[in-house]
Amino acid sequence: MSNGQRTVDMKLEVVVIPVADVDRAKQFYTQLGWRLDIDLVKDDQFRVVHFTPPGSHCSVLFGKGVTTEEPGSVQGLHLIVSDVEAAHAELVERGVEVSEVFHDVGGVFHHAGEEGRLSGPHPSRATYGSFASFSDPDGNGWVFQEVTSRLPGRVEAGDTTFGSSKELAGALRRAAAAHGEHEKTTGQHDENWPDWYAEFIVREQAG
Repeated sequence: MSNGQRTVDMKLEVVVIPVADVDRAKQFYTQLGWRLDIDLVKDDQFRVVHFTPPGSHCSVLFGKGVTTEEPGSVQGLHLIVSDVEAAHAELVERGVEVSEVFHDVGGVFHHAGEEGRLSGPHPSRATYGSFASFSDPDGNGWVFQEVTSRLPGRVEAGDTTFGSSKELAGALRRAAAAHGEHEKTTGQHDENWPDWYAEFIVREQAG
């Protein structure tokens, strides 16, 4: 196959996480507010539980007889959010133990574990740069990462999607603020603001 030729789509849709107590894990992920899709019991040796986070195209699967990995061995699972402080507040409200919002000493992205953590969101609120972490009862580790615009190549040209109405509302607010600055710069009222908003949002998601 020649370079640049499109291959078959390969969409990551399920991540398997190892747990010791299926009912305890089910209660925890229910507490997060995630959608329960499946709880299938075949016999004493096989059970499949399937949850999907709000707005996600990828789900998590755990149960009995579904993995040979040790409970708690999966770390660094990222949940992308448009507002990490709002996501943090929601988990606190649900009674879930979650770290403070933090950023990394190196800038965007972050080191493994708790190395290099600095308190508070990224100073300039740079996309990809603000985090909060939590674990399930078995110790499987999750990380909220705030993404407000994508790096080049992460979204195909013209491909604009949102995981929730909150994400879309956030994009519209950013477009409105940017459009206001645009009108100040030009000194003119732009009647064609819907097209301007649309172009701004597409460009933002494409990085």
